[in-house]
Amino acid sequence: MAEDGEEIPPYSLTLEDGTVVHASRDYNGRGRAVYANGEVYDGVFDEGVRHGEGTYWYINGDVYTGQFQENEKHGVGRLVYTGKKVVSGEEDGEGDESGRAPLCGGTYHGQFKEGQKHGQGTYKFDNGDVYSGDWSKGQKYGSGTYVYKDGSSLKGEWKEGSLITGTWTLPSGLRYTGDFKENKPYGEGYWKMPCGQGHMVSGKYVHEDIPTEDGEEAVKGGISLRFVADGM
Repeated sequence: MAEDGEEIPPYSLTLEDGTVVHASRDYNGRGRAVYANGEVYDGVFDEGVRHGEGTYWYINGDVYTGQFQENEKHGVGRLVYTGKKVVSGEEDGEGDESGRAPLCGGTYHGQFKEGQKHGQGTYKFDNGDVYSGDWSKGQKYGSGTYVYKDGSSLKGEWKEGSLITGTWTLPSGLRYTGDFKENKPYGEGYWKMPCGQGHMVSGKYVHEDIPTEDGEEAVKGGISLRFVADGM
């Protein structure tokens, strides 16, 4: 961004024939636009707006390559997140659904609608986690699977970014199937031991726990939990 008193660079658009103009109004064809905040778009214009295939470089380092419609990401595309703080400008660098920067960088490949992740898509986080499934208005919403880098996974129905019902599978093979709140077991559900142990416990969560025996408290990964089995 320009310092106080420093002139902000004007918008410029380089046309296919190399001509440089300072307005895109009514332009049709490919071009490379440099915006006043330093962000860049290289792609197709239709009547002066980004519409068609193109690439957009955000000032925070994020890069989107894919389809545009009326200046917004719309259709199939690939968005690479740096994880850096979002900065304001002609188009803010990509953040999470609330407008904040992602906790870590990563790459999303899938469908967009009106500038947001919407439809089918896969997000591969730089920390090794992967979510693949449905999105709505930028959030995990619908059927999807989140696989953590340690091999554990959450699979089921998502709403507003969180799992609400489904299965949590641990690397050991221990599985919980039931209701969730904020991606943790909550409410009705049951635990099933790995194949060969032949043991299943059903009940209700009054906190969050991984059971070993009915009503027994356990600690795993530094999280204390409590599960009350049916009949207790």
